[in-house]
Amino acid sequence: MIKLMPILLAVLYGLAMYRFSAWRTKRELDANSTELADPILKVLMDNMAKALDIDRIRVHIYEIEPVNGLAAPDGRIFITRGFFNKYRQGQVTSEEMASVIAHELGHVALGHSRRRMIDFSGQNAMRTALIMIVGRFIPYIGPWIVNGLISLLAAKLSRNDEFEADAYASALLVKAGIGTGPQKSLFAKLEKLTGARGAAMPAWILSHPKTDQRIAAIEANEAKWSGGLTNA
Repeated sequence: MIKLMPILLAVLYGLAMYRFSAWRTKRELDANSTELADPILKVLMDNMAKALDIDRIRVHIYEIEPVNGLAAPDGRIFITRGFFNKYRQGQVTSEEMASVIAHELGHVALGHSRRRMIDFSGQNAMRTALIMIVGRFIPYIGPWIVNGLISLLAAKLSRNDEFEADAYASALLVKAGIGTGPQKSLFAKLEKLTGARGAAMPAWILSHPKTDQRIAAIEANEAKWSGGLTNA
């Protein structure tokens, strides 16, 4: 029982971190966001809502400057003020912004947002437990090895979620009459908008797939769907 105690403590730590992270995230978003009100985007969101057979899609503006969209664990969808400003300045079209909303809807519908929070807490618990165990056999460098492996696992899980949310968004955009063109055109300009430098980094350490991989996956889905319609 004594040998299992570090693992049990790590699991309890993970559960506590999940509760705390969810509470802190909700508090931050509640304090720093307002509901999006844009007549052009509303038309596109109403089209997507109709395609989903729901009354409306509610989106909030999160008052931070980095360009991003996010889906909260409680199911709410946010666009950052920085991203919305790019749209108001004409650097992002309304259809491209709609593709971001569709992508975040995918994260919510597929359960990614809540699972990511749980995964994050679980990975922290696993990290703590493994460092305790591996550190006994490989002093000094053991914790470095554990941290590296956990980070690679988290990146791979995140990339899988992004591909799934992209596919969901593509299907929704097609059904809503918007199409996947804006989704692909936004990916082509996203690195410049965000200031990211992911193109120079190996794909396996990134939390998001590379642009060419995302566009290729969307086009593969389009070809598959078109083939299905033709066969039907």
